[in-house]
Order: sequence, then structure tokens, then C-alpha cells
Amino acid sequence: MSSTETKKQASPAQPRRRLSREERHRQLLDVAWRVIREDGTEALTLGHLAEQAGITKPVVYDHFTTRPGLLAALYQEFDARQTMLMDAALQASEPSLKGRALVIASSYIECVLLQGREIPGIIAALAGSPELARIKRAYEAVFIEKCRVALTPFSGAAPLPPAGLWAMLGAAEALSHAATTGDITAAQAQDELFETIVAMVGRSTRDSTLHAIGV
Repeated sequence: MSSTETKKQASPAQPRRRLSREERHRQLLDVAWRVIREDGTEALTLGHLAEQAGITKPVVYDHFTTRPGLLAALYQEFDARQTMLMDAALQASEPSLKGRALVIASSYIECVLLQGREIPGIIAALAGSPELARIKRAYEAVFIEKCRVALTPFSGAAPLPPAGLWAMLGAAEALSHAATTGDITAAQAQDELFETIVAMVGRSTRDSTLHAIGV
């Protein structure tokens, strides 16, 4: 036996480095995304997450407490990513209706597609719980306000109607879901959402003009 082999046999196994709380939280979120991607949202339980992450259940419960808490954390991460992408794109966009509408449409669809099949499942789970529905509703309100601020300069004297903004969000969710399931392409989803946004603002501008001339 060579001296090198002897040294290898004599060397004790290196202990695994203990993850910090932040690192463990990141690991658990990454594993949760993978579980949803591979097995669907219904497979994501705290016990299954612990098994997939190779840790004990109490560690997972210490981070998320409940399954709704885990789903909320995943949705919050998705929303933060979507907000960052959209904010950066809006800052760099052309200050025109078409420029802003293109940014909103492409940012929303692209962000959902980055998460693949995970996001529709999480959104469905959020809608099934009053607690999670409130969280989703709060983030939707923030998104709508961001869109309102970005599009108002092109809507004429009248403010953008809340109903139109909510309709835009409904279209965004439906189109992004259809794109993730392959019923339509990402380009088709973006184009349709772009046209929906432009039409909504155009309708507001037209109504404002008609009101101004007393029609």
C-alpha cells in the first residue's frame, strides 16, 4: 500500500459544516421549489420537505410553522423577484404607453415562466386558504398600484378605472398560466397582455376626452 493511500485511510472524515439559519432557510426554499416542480404543489408538506432536505421535521417547523406559512414564503419570494424585474425594466423603458405596456406584459409573463409549473400551483393553493388569499390579495394590490402609477401619465385627465386594472391582472394570470401549460406560447401571452393593457388605457383616454367635451 502506498503512503498516499495510507494517508487517505488515516484521514478522518470531514464534519459537515453547520448551516446558518439564513443558509438553511435558503436551502429549504430551494428544495420546496424543486418538490413543486417535480411532484406538484400537493406533494409539498413540511414532513416531505424535511425528508427531501435531509433534516429533521422540527427544523422545518422552526422555519415555517405551517404549510400555509411555507406557501406564503414561496409566494413572497416570487413576488419579490417579479417586483425587482419589473422595477428595473420600468426604469429602463421608453416613457410611452407602448413602452410601459410592453415592460409590464413581458415582466409578468417572463417571471411566471421562470418558475415554470410551480407558480400556478402556489396561486391555486393561496386561493384555497383565507389566510393565504389575504396575502395574495395584498401583493396584487401592490402590483396594481405599480401599474397604475406607470400608466397614468398616458390615460388623459381621468384616472385609470380600478375595474380595468383588475381585469388586466386577471388577464395576466390567465395568459401566464396558459403559457406555462403550453396551451399558448410565451410570445402569444406577452402580445395579448400588451394589447389588453394598451386597450385599457386607450379606453380611459377616450372616456376622458368624451367627458371633457360633454358627450
